Amino acid sequence: MTSPGRYIALEGIEGCGKSTQAVRLAEALGAVLTRETGGTRIGERIRDVLHDPANTHLSPMAEALLIAGDRAQHRAEVLSPHLSAGRTVVSDRSVYSSLAYQGYGRQLDLTAVRQINDWALGRRWPDLVILIDIEHDEALSRLAHRDLDRFEREDHEFFRRIIDGFRAMAAADPTRWLVVDGTLAVDELAGLIRQHVRSTLSL
Repeated sequence: MTSPGRYIALEGIEGCGKSTQAVRLAEALGAVLTRETGGTRIGERIRDVLHDPANTHLSPMAEALLIAGDRAQHRAEVLSPHLSAGRTVVSDRSVYSSLAYQGYGRQLDLTAVRQINDWALGRRWPDLVILIDIEHDEALSRLAHRDLDRFEREDHEFFRRIIDGFRAMAAADPTRWLVVDGTLAVDELAGLIRQHVRSTLSL
């Protein structure tokens, strides 16, 4: 899927602040704000299944395929139309979350996860990925005030693998990724991200 628009994804574990920064960045750029999972009406229903803590029996493969299904619908309804129209799209999570969570975290075959999601995306991967990097203990302290969903209830080792996965992907593709310290103040972090996006993508 070739398109004139720019596609920016914010990544990281739960509690890192990516949702806040996605909103800030989209507002600064006048961009379309979206999210995965749940960026469409159908995606919201898939998200409900994925995040429901009662669904303890959901298999890792089923989880990966549900997320790929959400991604295909998101591409059809959100990414393709806006990018083809030349808009900038800022997404709270992207295909790289599948590689981190289902590949590294659930320890599914990374090649298989990449292939199924490449198909779901029509090969249109993000132009720029911003990883808001924090440790799991810090994330848990930020989430302490709310009921945890199915992902947030996973153990430390699961999140250790995810964090390592995100860092490995960023290190392997430094021209596409920006890694920022998630412990910075919200305004400072927003300014750092905005400056990098504008200089890298000329936005």
